[in-house]
Amino acid sequence: MDVTGLLLAGGRGTRMGTVDKGLQAFGGKPLAQHVLERLRPQVQGLLVNANQNWMAYAALGAPVLHDVIDGFAGPLAGLHAGLLHCATPLLMTVPCDSPFLPSDLVVRLKVALLAQDADAAIAITSNGATYQPQPVFALVKTSLLPQLAAFLSGGGRNVAAWYATLKVAGVEFADEAAFRNINTLD
Repeated sequence: MDVTGLLLAGGRGTRMGTVDKGLQAFGGKPLAQHVLERLRPQVQGLLVNANQNWMAYAALGAPVLHDVIDGFAGPLAGLHAGLLHCATPLLMTVPCDSPFLPSDLVVRLKVALLAQDADAAIAITSNGATYQPQPVFALVKTSLLPQLAAFLSGGGRNVAAWYATLKVAGVEFADEAAFRNINTLD
């Protein structure tokens, strides 16, 4: 395999009352552990991006990277950290709070990325009537590191704005629940 997986757990968890979302118990284990277990068989290796509770994340069995950009700068800062340490040509990002991600996520995104000669591929959910991009479920070429670094150094933080500078393949997934994120303790 030529894909490394990156769990994005670098946020403040403000929607969950500033607790670390990835470490919240769900079905008897941390949310992040569920996500890593779903992603592990799909990738060559795993990385975790976290800006707090590093030891707890390290206990989940993957190297932990922190943002190089200060101030909890968002998912692009996590992607940047992942690209800096990625040893494969492709990096797959997933959020720490989506424990139901599809078991064919990586292969489907990779097929689209290669077929369309794209820079990145993202998941898009559909309920038959509406389409919703899922921009943090993304397969990205590691060669994009210089472009991302320039975007971030120019003050860019918005994922959609960065994607607008790239050739992005969208892959439709009919199972919206597979991409559901958990944002409340309830």
